[in-house]
Amino acid sequence: MAATTVAEVESVAIIKAKLQALLELARALKSEESVEPPLPTSKLLPEVDILHDDLSDAYDQNYRFAVVEAAARDIFYSYINDTEINDPSFTAVWNLLDILLLCGDRGQCTPELVCWLIEELLDSQTTSGCRTVFDYLESRRARLAAKDFHKKNLVFLRSCNELLRRLSRAEDAIFCGRVFFFLFQTFPLGDKSSVNLRGEFHTENLTTFETPSTETDKAGDQMEVDAPHGDDTSKEAVPPSSLSKAGAKTTSKNQKKDKKTADEEVLSQSELYPIFWRLQQDFCEPTRLFAPDNFQVFKKSLACTITKFKKTNVVPQSKGAEGEKRGMKRKIGNEAANGEAKDHFADNYNPKYLTSSDLFDLELSDIAFQRHILVQALILIDFLLSLTDKAKQKLASLDVTNKSMLYAFTLGEEDTKWATSTRSTIISYIQSIADGRFYCRMVETVLARDKNWVRWKVESCPSIVRDPVSTEEELAARKGASDATRPKRIPVRPNNAMDFSFFEEGGAGGLAALKKASRYTGPSVEELVVGIDADDLDLEFAEGNEAEGLMNAMSNKKWRALRQTRAKRLSMLEKVEPGRTLKEIFMPPTREMAEMGQNTGESNDEGLEVNEQKDANAEDVATAAATDSEAMVT
Repeated sequence: MAATTVAEVESVAIIKAKLQALLELARALKSEESVEPPLPTSKLLPEVDILHDDLSDAYDQNYRFAVVEAAARDIFYSYINDTEINDPSFTAVWNLLDILLLCGDRGQCTPELVCWLIEELLDSQTTSGCRTVFDYLESRRARLAAKDFHKKNLVFLRSCNELLRRLSRAEDAIFCGRVFFFLFQTFPLGDKSSVNLRGEFHTENLTTFETPSTETDKAGDQMEVDAPHGDDTSKEAVPPSSLSKAGAKTTSKNQKKDKKTADEEVLSQSELYPIFWRLQQDFCEPTRLFAPDNFQVFKKSLACTITKFKKTNVVPQSKGAEGEKRGMKRKIGNEAANGEAKDHFADNYNPKYLTSSDLFDLELSDIAFQRHILVQALILIDFLLSLTDKAKQKLASLDVTNKSMLYAFTLGEEDTKWATSTRSTIISYIQSIADGRFYCRMVETVLARDKNWVRWKVESCPSIVRDPVSTEEELAARKGASDATRPKRIPVRPNNAMDFSFFEEGGAGGLAALKKASRYTGPSVEELVVGIDADDLDLEFAEGNEAEGLMNAMSNKKWRALRQTRAKRLSMLEKVEPGRTLKEIFMPPTREMAEMGQNTGESNDEGLEVNEQKDANAEDVATAAATDSEAMVT
């Protein structure tokens, strides 16, 4: 048993000596005595990789990791016990954490060892020291989350939540924001660790305020006398809990007068004070409004609050004035002493407002205070509008698996109209104050994203991480993109395009083809006669509409042939006789017919007179034939 203990001590001593040698090397590599910059890993890798070489081969991995952890804790505790965090020699702790982070990534120790030591470091430091530790966390965030984050995430979450419990949200608001930002940037967006899956409300966030004292209630008999000397804007709308018997009598007397609605009532500060601060109970626990009585009280209280806001003269507070008022008390550390720190609270943000009645008048005139309350009202109204029939029907179409986010309560039609109109009133009022449009747009954007967040929780937070694209899908996408962007090949002759081949000089003759006489002169008599003969042959085999078309074409050509003959060769018309075709009349005669015509020609004067008489008769016949052909065509 003793031998085993000695072996364990010896192994721890061996690893401790190697870690101290790495710290000496780190001191030589990093001359700065601060958190930044991180150690260069390339020069430390050879020594880190041989960290276990001097240990016996009989030791398994768990034992080796335990030995490294024991040696690291021994060195770590010696530094934090003897050195202040602001001391320059405390740089050795940052170097040790960098070395252990590298050892965890290289498999020489458990990956979460560095996170355990950081957690213990946060527990051992004051708030000022925790800011320095967070400087280290923020500068190494990418490296800490790069590898084996599933083993470190719970340690980060536990240490950050414990730190948030220690911090004051009023005094350390900026530091709390740094912690939240670190968690948001470190954890994946779809991680469920920070999700309120069951939709639980923060009912522990109680708002305490002053209640009317008993002496004030006993002095209620003097309210009728003191009322005329009080605030002119005060009404008889006192909360039921603070009404005395005399106050009730006063209310009964005033019932005979014309009453204004709740939207028109402007209460005094003393009357509005308890009504206003009771709204916080509804804001932190919206399910109270499922009871009709609570809902009616909430509507009246919110209406009185909005009316009071509208009638109150707001006082905008400049950032410079706020900085002068706060002075150096809000600044941190050495920056405050040097006067170089920026005023982080210049935006006038308070997570928890004071509820003293003496400050209530000043708070009502503060723009930031009014916006804070109105945004709370918008969040609650959006929650109520998500419980309407229409919203529930839309929700039913989704894959709802988280039943804890569903409520049996359904907002009625009248309450829905009230919620919609009140929301519009609040939006209009926010837009009317200084920089209201920009602020309202920012609020609407946040609320819209919150609706998507709620829907994601209703669906039990499905994974938002998309799987990597497969090689086949990538190749198919590339091919589709290539086909879509490929230059289209223009066809030689698109469909329904005109034939412009006649412009080519070598083919159809180019421009010479446009100068042909056939383009601007009609066909000759012989061409018409040939066409008539061709149509006559086609007519023998045609039927129906085709035969009728050929008959019309033949009549048209006959009429044109006779018109040309009358104008140029009038004597030819005497040969037109029934039973003879135009081909027999107008086709050129053969050689035998020409010789016979020359031998039988007459040479006396009587023959000339006879010929003239024939020409006259032929002209009459041609005119009659042309008229008949015209009628046939028509």
